Amino acid sequence: MRLGLVMSEVGSGLRRNASMVVSVVLVTFISLTFVGTAILLQMQINQMKGYWYDRAQVAVYLCTDTDTTGNCTGAKATEDQRKQVQAQLDSSTLKPYIEKTYYEDQDQAFTRFKEQFKDSAATEFVKPEYLNETFWVNLKNPSQADVLVESLSKVAGVQSVVDQRGYLQPIFNLLNASSYTAIGIAALMLVAAVLLIATTIRLSAFSRRRELGIMRLVGASNRFIQTPFVLEGVIAAAIGAVLAGGAITAVVWFFVRNFLAERFTGTAFIGMGDAAIVVPSVIVIGVLLAAVSASIAIRRYLKV
Repeated sequence: MRLGLVMSEVGSGLRRNASMVVSVVLVTFISLTFVGTAILLQMQINQMKGYWYDRAQVAVYLCTDTDTTGNCTGAKATEDQRKQVQAQLDSSTLKPYIEKTYYEDQDQAFTRFKEQFKDSAATEFVKPEYLNETFWVNLKNPSQADVLVESLSKVAGVQSVVDQRGYLQPIFNLLNASSYTAIGIAALMLVAAVLLIATTIRLSAFSRRRELGIMRLVGASNRFIQTPFVLEGVIAAAIGAVLAGGAITAVVWFFVRNFLAERFTGTAFIGMGDAAIVVPSVIVIGVLLAAVSASIAIRRYLKV
């Protein structure tokens, strides 16, 4: 097969269908950008889950003078009840699950409350006696929080036992929904890109139907006839895929690393290493889809 002749046919086809080629590039670019963004978002969700779930604590709230929930009867937990909770945490039943524990009295809780809500008017109305004494528990395996909840919920003087992961789950559910939405949009855009590539190839073949007839008369092989059309689709899609890779890299570098990571230093974010994994995958997906769709389109047109 003469490479020079094949490439000249490819160039001719790209010039004749320039507007359609540009459309393929843009649709491929947008669809693959969505694909890459969805993958990165899912990687970010998994990374944040691992980061925050490992730091999530179990809070054992003791009764205050105003509590009537849980095991509370409107009286503050006594010193004996507090010691009983501490003894439970230090027992051979729960100790193997616990990494560390620390106790926070009402004055310490009030100091933390003022720091967290220093710009809120609520600090003027809240008094230390309104806040719970709390045992904060870090578990070796945060997924085993139910053991503490079941063991301590019925202990006298305990208002409630709260696994803080419950506060995080709605956030991760929202992020997962966003990720699935992006994947859905990306799938629709990829279908549009595949159909557009097939249409472009058919139009390109139709505009050169006379040349194709001559090629067949002189004995050109089906492979020689099909190759320029497949390359046209692959080149257009590859350009869009490379642009998508550049966009994905730019998002990670400028938005994630140099904006979010600098402002939210307490959170783990994806990095350029993750982008280096996603970008080649996105390009390969784009090129393979283009090659398959172009090959099928030209075979159907030529009825091979």
